[in-house]
Amino acid sequence: MQPGFTVTINPCDHSILMAEDNPDDVMITQRAWKKGQIINPLYIVNNGEEAIEFLYKKGSYTDAPTPSLMLLDLKMPRMDGFEVLGKLKGDNRFRKMPIIVLTTSDMEKDIERAYDLGCNSYICKPMNFENFIKIVIEIQQYWLILCKIP
Repeated sequence: MQPGFTVTINPCDHSILMAEDNPDDVMITQRAWKKGQIINPLYIVNNGEEAIEFLYKKGSYTDAPTPSLMLLDLKMPRMDGFEVLGKLKGDNRFRKMPIIVLTTSDMEKDIERAYDLGCNSYICKPMNFENFIKIVIEIQQYWLILCKIP
């Protein structure tokens, strides 16, 4: 930080929803969160239908917070990430919420489709844990500290 520059944003005010069906990827993300000392609350859902229920506060998620940011896997059962992305970006309540696709797919057709549906960023999951930590920290710093989110 530069002298005289202070950050007045409390990152704890911004929770993050992660939609991910792979338990190993969930565990790695939670470990990266801890190792990266990220203090933003992280909520995990295991498929697209649960993500929609969480965001619309239905079923067991009636008391769920409204996240400031979503990390979205594409390849999930019951409702894939593309369907979730299309539904949320088509709804005025969620179209401004940043949605970061965090997936293993580096296929050009998936990247194009995700951006066509309105994703804000597309990141391929790194295979190396240390690189994954760096990605998670950079997501937090850019999207929750530097950017102004409505």
